[in-house]
Amino acid sequence: MQKSLFDEAQDAQPVVAVKHGRAPDAVSAHAPDALHQKLAALMPPQLRLGTSSWNFPGWAGLVWDKGYAEARLSRDGLRAYAEHPLLRTVSLDRAFYRPLTADQYAAYAAKVPQHFRFVVKAPSVIADATIRSEDGRGQQINPYFLDPERALHSFHEPANTGLRSKLGALVFQLSPLPASLLARPDEVLERLGAMLKALPKIDPRISDGIIAVELRDPCFLTPELATALIQVLRESGATYCLGLHAKMPPIDQQLPILRALWPGPLVCRWNLHRKHGVYGYEEAKRLYGAFDQIVDADIETRRTLARVVAATTAAGYAATITIGNKAEGCAPRSVAALAEAVAERLQPYDNYR
Repeated sequence: MQKSLFDEAQDAQPVVAVKHGRAPDAVSAHAPDALHQKLAALMPPQLRLGTSSWNFPGWAGLVWDKGYAEARLSRDGLRAYAEHPLLRTVSLDRAFYRPLTADQYAAYAAKVPQHFRFVVKAPSVIADATIRSEDGRGQQINPYFLDPERALHSFHEPANTGLRSKLGALVFQLSPLPASLLARPDEVLERLGAMLKALPKIDPRISDGIIAVELRDPCFLTPELATALIQVLRESGATYCLGLHAKMPPIDQQLPILRALWPGPLVCRWNLHRKHGVYGYEEAKRLYGAFDQIVDADIETRRTLARVVAATTAAGYAATITIGNKAEGCAPRSVAALAEAVAERLQPYDNYR
């Protein structure tokens, strides 16, 4: 019998960390923390935790052995990032701003061990209904919003070709819609369904990756629209991405979508603490500084995520969760705290502390 999202999970199977060699002048990883190694061994093998990008100097002593410039980390830090025992995935958010080529994806894949998986955001030319200026203000309607051909050739094909077995999830994060489309939500869901159905199924012989849809307009979670959204996802074989963001309701109000799609995989992107509003990213950046400490602990979200992870992995499905610095103040520390919450669901705390 399948576990529900509220049941206790079975014992987890250990995972084995894999290290890659590096050039003498490369970014070096911080020496593995003993507790993190123990936690990693307790995590279900289907679970992959990680962060949004890896170019943060403030992670010195957490992920990096010392301080490095942001530009160098962006260019050379991925290999060292993947050596952290708890970091088994990362979100390639840069793909949202400009489509990446298959060669670019392949270059990323070559820097990480076999067990590692990437979460990739669809380019804005597909996932944003508005063409925006550099400051984020909408300028005009995007004619390629949810266009099947663009989705296939600018996103699906290059990501699958380049990442292959290291593809974890292709995420269509739909940016906040303009008023003209919010007034016609059924049309948006129809276009979304048509695009998703037009995309080829990810070949399970090559990759265990999945397609997920993340929203930034809470109106789609109202009963009538949620029913239509669930039908679109079921018919296309896609899943719902838990988007933990100030623009969306808290996690417990999003879980009914997953319950309706149960059983199945979990994809979650925890981007922003709910206390931050419309301009939350800049506010969080100001408050959290170097992103080296948890400033706003969200224990309830961690506990709920741990429960859903335990149920998902016990049922044999993958759970992929990425956390941003602006969720609590320091993404690697948030990952470790979530791993502790998962471990507490799986076995007594004293067994690993």
